[in-house]
Amino acid sequence: MDITTVLGLIIGIVVVTLAILTGSDLWIFLNLPGFLIVIGGTFAATLIKFPLSGMFVAFTVGIKAAFVNEHDNPRELIDLSIRLTKRARKSGLLSLEKIKVANSFFKKGIQLCVDGRDAEFIRKMLTKEMDMAIMRQEVGEKVFAAIGDSAPAFGMFGTLVGLVQMLSTMSDPTSIGRAMAVALLTTLYGVLIAHLIALPISEKLRAKSLLERENRLLIIEGIVQIHDRQNPTVLVELLEAYLPEKQRLGGGGAPESGKRRNSGSKSNPAAAALRRRTAGQ
Repeated sequence: MDITTVLGLIIGIVVVTLAILTGSDLWIFLNLPGFLIVIGGTFAATLIKFPLSGMFVAFTVGIKAAFVNEHDNPRELIDLSIRLTKRARKSGLLSLEKIKVANSFFKKGIQLCVDGRDAEFIRKMLTKEMDMAIMRQEVGEKVFAAIGDSAPAFGMFGTLVGLVQMLSTMSDPTSIGRAMAVALLTTLYGVLIAHLIALPISEKLRAKSLLERENRLLIIEGIVQIHDRQNPTVLVELLEAYLPEKQRLGGGGAPESGKRRNSGSKSNPAAAALRRRTAGQ
């Protein structure tokens, strides 16, 4: 589970609730007609923008991506690629079939290697599957962005409805309070739905889509190099290009001299261990 999404929602709801309770009772902020205007109008507008089947699929994918953290560690993907290319160089590509790989995308690439497909075909197939998976996530992002755009608009619509009702019943003082509640609370509901739920989830989906694309590009490159039985040391250099500078075992860039190279090995035990594992391959 993505704890940051859950924690953010809990903190937001608690802060808003406490802010209300410090000045008045909570029940006066509950207005069913205003809530129905915002929810119903937002749902209708979103339904017009997207097909029914696509909207529900995108909504499900979006909720799962926002609340479930299933992304792999890029460093672990690189280590797995090194282990598999060593095995492929030693025992052939058919030996990879016995290796258990948790990542389904990585597993499919390995199966394509075992089936004897050429490198260009493997890259093309995996790239197409990556694009389709990212596209589904992007649709989920667009659905939540549409909800974030529509909710404040229908909140304003509810405000206008409440004002019209209030102005049309000025002769009856008892109906003014209810009309004013609809007028003001619908705007509140629309702002909360948009800026506490829909838009933050949309932005999180955007960030996760970018991360997912980077990881899958790393996997595709690793699969192709495994297929070509690449030298593990060269493979590390190729795959670490997909990582930020600070996450690379080489110490964040090429050394300027032999002395600096030696000191970098001493100061980075992980890099030294990796070079020992790949030496002589």
